[in-house]
Amino acid sequence: MTVAAPTIPSANVTKAHAWFVWALSVTFVIYYFSFQTGYAIVNVSVQRDLALTVAQIATVAAVYTWVFAFCQFLSGALLDRLGANRVIPPAIALVTVGVFLFANAESYGMLLLSQLTIAIGACTGFVGAGYIGGQWFGFARFSFMFGLVQFAAAFFSAFNQNLLSLTLEWLSWRELFNYVGLFGIALAIIGAIYIRNPKPVPAMRKGGGAFFADLLSAIFAVAKIPHVWIAAAYGALCFGTMLALGVVWAPKLLAARGLDPATANWSASFLWFGLAAGCFVVPAWSDALKRRKLPIIVCTAIQVLALLALLHAPEVGVTGAMLLCAIFGAANASHMLAFSTAADVVEPSRIGTSAAIVNGIMFLFGGLMIQRPGVRIGQGLEAGLQAGSLDLAQYAAWPMTLALLLALAVAAFMRETYRRDD
Repeated sequence: MTVAAPTIPSANVTKAHAWFVWALSVTFVIYYFSFQTGYAIVNVSVQRDLALTVAQIATVAAVYTWVFAFCQFLSGALLDRLGANRVIPPAIALVTVGVFLFANAESYGMLLLSQLTIAIGACTGFVGAGYIGGQWFGFARFSFMFGLVQFAAAFFSAFNQNLLSLTLEWLSWRELFNYVGLFGIALAIIGAIYIRNPKPVPAMRKGGGAFFADLLSAIFAVAKIPHVWIAAAYGALCFGTMLALGVVWAPKLLAARGLDPATANWSASFLWFGLAAGCFVVPAWSDALKRRKLPIIVCTAIQVLALLALLHAPEVGVTGAMLLCAIFGAANASHMLAFSTAADVVEPSRIGTSAAIVNGIMFLFGGLMIQRPGVRIGQGLEAGLQAGSLDLAQYAAWPMTLALLLALAVAAFMRETYRRDD
């Protein structure tokens, strides 16, 4: 037996209303994604105040990513079956609880708990915003709306990193994130009132076991398609590298190149400015060409060159660092085409599930990419490399370089999937 989920009456469904509901879902993405990227700014203070090691700081970020990735696999199917109103507002509340836990953490274990809580809540955010875009604007615009979600997340994350740097001159990181938690309370209340689907969503009246089996059935149906995994592998290799640089390692790399900490943070934020710009250009370029493979190959090659220049160019300077970060970020928008090429090969009713699988694999690998450089720093120090040196940074960044080279290989062998009949 099913019952219709609460929905907006058709008389009230207007274009402005659609944009408002979509904007609320994107605000949630910006909220938790800004917290995550802000960790790149405050992790030094957190490490000092809680007497943590570099490896522990990297592990805290990686735990968030791994839990997020695992829960991500269920998010698309949950949205398909329960609707946005039953999933997204509770998720906002859960992230807010995690932010308060982080702000008041007194131990390594409490930090890990905060990341676990935030990750479980955040897992429905990005896919949920894409899902709402498809529901309110039509799945023919799915790729464009998904690119718009990433644009907003990246753009505001770039500003957020710089805003955090300024705010931390006046507030401690604990005070700052307690204020961030208060914003989350307001967002959860507004979301509970307004976030809905434009049409009724049947609510499954099944026992927990049967409902879970139904979710797994939808996931397995999409997982049987080999190209979905190829798309996920490409997206994971590219976005995992971006996540590692943007969340933890880019400011440290630029500091090793001689930039002072504030300038390194500012320069690293251009990764997100570049990604924001690229999310406008790359999906549109793909649609204009009516091809996925060529933009993916070109953008991946640019990423490889930009990262090698950041690591090995003799002289970079502040302007060069900003420019290379912006170029890398813009080219990294090709990871959005992983969602598009996966959506090309599944039924329209399962696009949300395909997006969840791709996003889950991205963040699963992203956690590894965040954690591995920290491990290699420890190995490099044991091998006699000097702490804070460029040689150590180059040694630690080798997993990211390898990931992009593998992404280029995957892109070269990927088949073209663009649906020309659409």
